[in-house]
Amino acid sequence: MRHRLIALTAAAALGSAVAASTSQAAEMPVVYNGVLGYAQSSPSASPPGANNWSCKPSTAHPRPVILVHGTFEDMSGSWQALSPLLYNHGYCVFALNYGSYEGSGQFGIYATGDIAQSAEQLAGFVTQVLAATGARKVDLVGHSQGGMMPRYYLRFLGGAKYVHTLVGLSPSNHGTTLDGIFTLASLLGIDSAFGFHCPACEQQEAGSAFLAKLNAGGDTVAGVHYTVIQSANDEVVTPYASAFLSGTNVTNTLLQTQCVLDQGEHLSAPYDHIADTDVLNALDPAHKITPACTPVLPTVGG
Repeated sequence: MRHRLIALTAAAALGSAVAASTSQAAEMPVVYNGVLGYAQSSPSASPPGANNWSCKPSTAHPRPVILVHGTFEDMSGSWQALSPLLYNHGYCVFALNYGSYEGSGQFGIYATGDIAQSAEQLAGFVTQVLAATGARKVDLVGHSQGGMMPRYYLRFLGGAKYVHTLVGLSPSNHGTTLDGIFTLASLLGIDSAFGFHCPACEQQEAGSAFLAKLNAGGDTVAGVHYTVIQSANDEVVTPYASAFLSGTNVTNTLLQTQCVLDQGEHLSAPYDHIADTDVLNALDPAHKITPACTPVLPTVGG
């Protein structure tokens, strides 16, 4: 099954979350726990607070936020914390599933297809969001491949014209070892990372032709703000520092430097209350919030 996760420890601190200030009528519950988040998700459903196509951005938050999941993942499983958190803070939130390959999407397994084609799907989704909301630009928040793939959209598909900020949670910006791909498959209960064809897995291997093309000439493009949020415990993007970007328009954040009690890793990143506060700060740096330095423990599966 899609999310056979065995919790040895869970992402903690439900009560230590960020205090939300919002004009929304009622706040949605924010699930700062990866195990619970995956367990209550449905691959075909939008995450809480997302994909309200009648939402109009406010003056305080004029750019819609698009959430982009990672390899083998889906929008519901990845965003049970960040989507309602952003909604509670008054953002228009959108999310998509992308990258189904050879029917993998019917099993709730996405982001396995060719990454360039996935970037084209993201481009089409951005166009839909801009048309529906009337906004000029969007902000993108992605996990794992979802933090790296948008860079292809920005560099090669004209996306820089439509994106203000890209935030990556444990993004595979410079690739990972094959061990990292197999680890991810194991954590998600997939018997083998290559039990079916997964072009995106091969493209994310460190040294791949895809990554060489993506990173040639520099990590960033002009006009876009980049934030990378990473854990030293990342067992999927290895070595962990390969997630970081270089450039004058980049902010790289190591969670353990912020708080020694944060021992989250790759899968727990979207459910980490400290990382999620960093996302809020990256999207609205004029109104920064200090994250609560309370324990975050890894989500471990097998």
